[in-house]
Amino acid sequence: MEDENSYTPPAVWKWDSESGGTWASINRPIAGATSEKELPVGKHPLQLYSLATPNGVKVTVMLEELLQAGFSGAEYDAYLIKIGDGDQFGSGFVSANPNSKIPAMVDHSTDTPTRVFESGAILLYLAEKFGAFLPTDHATRTECLSWLFWQMGSAPYLGGGFGHFYKYAPVKIEYCIDRFTMETKRQLDVLDRQLANNKFICGDEYTIADIAIWPWYGQVILNTVYEAAEFLEAHTYENVNRWANEIQNRPAVKRGRMVNRSFGPLEQQLHERHDASDFETKTQDKIEAVSQ
Repeated sequence: MEDENSYTPPAVWKWDSESGGTWASINRPIAGATSEKELPVGKHPLQLYSLATPNGVKVTVMLEELLQAGFSGAEYDAYLIKIGDGDQFGSGFVSANPNSKIPAMVDHSTDTPTRVFESGAILLYLAEKFGAFLPTDHATRTECLSWLFWQMGSAPYLGGGFGHFYKYAPVKIEYCIDRFTMETKRQLDVLDRQLANNKFICGDEYTIADIAIWPWYGQVILNTVYEAAEFLEAHTYENVNRWANEIQNRPAVKRGRMVNRSFGPLEQQLHERHDASDFETKTQDKIEAVSQ
C-alpha cells in the first residue's frame, strides 16, 4: 500500500474489493440482494435479524427491558445475521432492510407485517408500541428524542471513524486517528457534562436515549469495544463511568448483550433467542458441549 501522503485520487474512483481491512467483505458501492435467501420466521410476533454489534445490542436490550418490565407482547425470536458471510445481502434480509445493515425487525402483529430498520427507528417503534421508556411529557420526550438522534448522528464518528482507524484499518494513519480521537473525546465530554447533574441521560428516568447511547459510549468507557479505554483516558469521564457501570449491571442489559453474539466467551453467546429459557440452556458453551 502506498504511503498515505503520496495518494492522489484518480479522476474516477473504482472499487477495489480487496481493500478496506478487517471488514472489507461487508462493504460495497451498490445496494440490493446478491443471493436468494429467505429469512426464517419464528413463533412470536416480533422477529429480529441481527448481530451483537452496538447497533444490534440496542434492540435486544430494549426487548429484554420490555420483557423485564412485564410487557409479554415483547416476546421475540432473534436470528443471527453473519455479516462476514454476507447474510445481509440475501433477498429476505434486503426485503426487511433495503440498506443491508443490521438490525432489522419485522412485526407480524400488524395486519400486514411491518418492517422496521435503523436501530433508532426500532427503539422508537417499540417504545411507542408498548408505551415504555419514552417520556410522555412533551418537553422531556423532546429532550429524549434529541439525545436519541444525537447518538444516531454522532456514533458514526466513534465507530466508522475512531473505531475503524484505531482498531481495524490495515494501516495506522496518524491523521485519521488524531482526527477521530479528538471528536470521540469531545463527544464523551458532552455526555460527561450531561450526566453531571442527571442520573440518566434525560434525568431520573431510564429511556431509549440511554438504551441507544450505552452500547456505543458505555462499552467504549468499559473497554468492551475497541480496547481503547487507556488510549482515550476513559477513567477521566467520571460521570459517564458511573452511568455506564450502572446500566451494565441491569439484568436486561446483561441478557441483551448475549443475544445474537457470535464472539467472546462461549457462555456469553446466544446465537438465536426464542424463549427466556434459552439464556440458561442454549448458550454456545452448552450447545458445543452437547455436540462433542
